[in-house]
Amino acid sequence: MVTTLIFLGVISVLVFVHELGHFVLAKRAGMKVEEFGFGFPPRLAGIRRGETVYSINWIPFGGFVKIFGEDGDDRENSRSFGSKPFWPRMKVILAGVVMNLLFAMFLLMIGNSIGLRKVIEDTDASQAHDLQVQVYQVAPDSPAQAAGIHVLDVIMGFKTSNGAMVNVRNAKEVSDFVHQHEGETVTVVLMQAGEIINKEIRLRSSYPSGQGPMGIAPILTGTYSYPWYESIWRGVTDGAIMVVNTLYGYWLLFSTLFTQGKLLADISGPVGIAQLTSDAAKIGFVALLQLMAVISVNLAVLNAIPFPALDGGRAFLLIVEKFRGSPINKRVEGMINTTGFIALLALMAFITFRDITKFF
Repeated sequence: MVTTLIFLGVISVLVFVHELGHFVLAKRAGMKVEEFGFGFPPRLAGIRRGETVYSINWIPFGGFVKIFGEDGDDRENSRSFGSKPFWPRMKVILAGVVMNLLFAMFLLMIGNSIGLRKVIEDTDASQAHDLQVQVYQVAPDSPAQAAGIHVLDVIMGFKTSNGAMVNVRNAKEVSDFVHQHEGETVTVVLMQAGEIINKEIRLRSSYPSGQGPMGIAPILTGTYSYPWYESIWRGVTDGAIMVVNTLYGYWLLFSTLFTQGKLLADISGPVGIAQLTSDAAKIGFVALLQLMAVISVNLAVLNAIPFPALDGGRAFLLIVEKFRGSPINKRVEGMINTTGFIALLALMAFITFRDITKFF
């Protein structure tokens, strides 16, 4: 129950920020906003304020801003979306993406001021405190995944078959240990969601390239905190780096899918993200802020992809309209967006089903 509430709270904030961007830019452009909705229909409840209905809907994973004339109708009406010039419409479409990016940077500014956990580079290791070896990635169908090891878990050390404890201080020591004990059963001592636990794992002697005997990617992290004035530019810089890394991650994901017919990494849907959100909340407030920033950047990048029904897809169609010099046929545009929306729902359902099967 607590996990669900935390997850819905996080998603609610991120969706609100995204849709607020569309809402504010539409109002500034003189467009009539008919509805500001959290979640997707059917409607659960709604209240009208002026010309806009503010609604809560039954499907909580998303939100929308319904703008008068956004389907291409009523172009002669000055309050409609279609009556406005190219740039005001483009700004409205991309406002949600921009808001998610700005919000992520804002969260990272707060985190840098309080004390943000980051990957340690050799050049700035002396400035960090509370050093930990954390799990950065868990390979699908690996011994680590089967044992229930999660991203963000802290690897404190290992216990060998004779009961001896081997502490680890960096990622290399983790890698060295698992390679030295390939094919053996070892006990991993972890801090998971604030609790110290032991996980017994049978290390592989043969494994896919890049995964290792255990199937994790360990990294050394430390906590950094800065004065408020320095936290501002560091939040912007960290956000920009996060965007670049996310773009690169999506490129690897899709390029591998199309060239090799498989996913390079495991993908989580609402259920998996809910579990990760719960784990981050147990670790602490800053960890939750950091995860929210990551999700916010992912929402921005995902929505910017030129796929039908996403903001990027709508922007692409608007660019096509600009070059054509005339509006796209309303029926064709509707079919494109409907097809894209159905495809996204199907993908969401598939990933959610796969997430559920991991727990049971």
